[in-house]
Amino acid sequence: MTKGALRFRGTDPFTEQSLELWVVDGRITYEPVASAETAIDGGWIIPGLVDAHNHVGIAPGLGVTIEQARQAAYADARAGALLIREVGSPLDTHPLDDDPLCPRFIRSGRHIARPKRYLRGYGVDLVAPDELPAEVARQAAAGDGWVKIVGDWIDRETGDLAPLWDRSTLEAAVTAGHEAGARITAHVFGTDALGDIIGAGFDCIEHGTGLTGDLIDQLVERSIALVPTVIQVENFPGIADGADRYPVYQANMRALHAGAGDVFAAAREAGVRMFTGTDAGGFITHGRIVDEIEALAALGWRPMEALAAASTDARAWLGADALGEGERADFLVVADDPREHVAAVRAPAAIMCSGVRIR
Repeated sequence: MTKGALRFRGTDPFTEQSLELWVVDGRITYEPVASAETAIDGGWIIPGLVDAHNHVGIAPGLGVTIEQARQAAYADARAGALLIREVGSPLDTHPLDDDPLCPRFIRSGRHIARPKRYLRGYGVDLVAPDELPAEVARQAAAGDGWVKIVGDWIDRETGDLAPLWDRSTLEAAVTAGHEAGARITAHVFGTDALGDIIGAGFDCIEHGTGLTGDLIDQLVERSIALVPTVIQVENFPGIADGADRYPVYQANMRALHAGAGDVFAAAREAGVRMFTGTDAGGFITHGRIVDEIEALAALGWRPMEALAAASTDARAWLGADALGEGERADFLVVADDPREHVAAVRAPAAIMCSGVRIR
């Protein structure tokens, strides 16, 4: 671990201004420290990357231990993801908050679903829909300002994606979450659940592959964010391949995959606020935040636009630090100009996590 004060000098790629800062006791200061060792002199200084859809407490199967979650968090930090919004986990990962080698976490508690309408054992299954507002309040208390609801999942009776909740239940859930001081987000793959979720006033949509033009307009009007998890969407055909008993669902998942690029491009063009999230923890391994940034760039985002969605813009959306005086020292320094290509963040010269140089 790094000991003593460290000095960093470089350029802020978002403002193109010269930047000089010091790291003392895990915090950033702009007051010169005469005794500081110069760690980096030159390069591009970027606030720590954000993985806004991540599950360090989930792995294929159940029974993840806190030490396994710690290793997952380390992998994310080594890739530059120094702020994680953990949107659903059966494991309480709060013990990781005291580990300076881990990213900062903002959590949503456990997923809230219905019996047989989500992955078994991962979330809280409510038998009666009218229990949802009370459960939202409980999960708000267990998290760090977010609540996660499963908005749609396969209904084995109909053989396709279908909503889990009706509009009035969702509206009551939003009220309960906001009254508890939390924002509320929903997992949604298909189209059918989106109208009621957006109309009920949710704060964010996860995945959103079923968005249509009119629903995208509503996201903009209501300032609802979207975390598209582009690299997870690439798994849709494989998910479909494993559901031979449900041919309608298979066809729907393949169609959602085929249209996802156009959906996300339309959302960007319309002005939807979009942020990076890998959905690591299930099909996606940890440490892939740069893959998600590059996936956005491949959809037509300019390099700095994609990088902002994974850094400064995402941090502002989550109410997190971004190189301010006295704030936690979470940043990257890259040698190549990220304004030219986002791949520059794949090989940083340094990563500072809570003031500790981990790379």
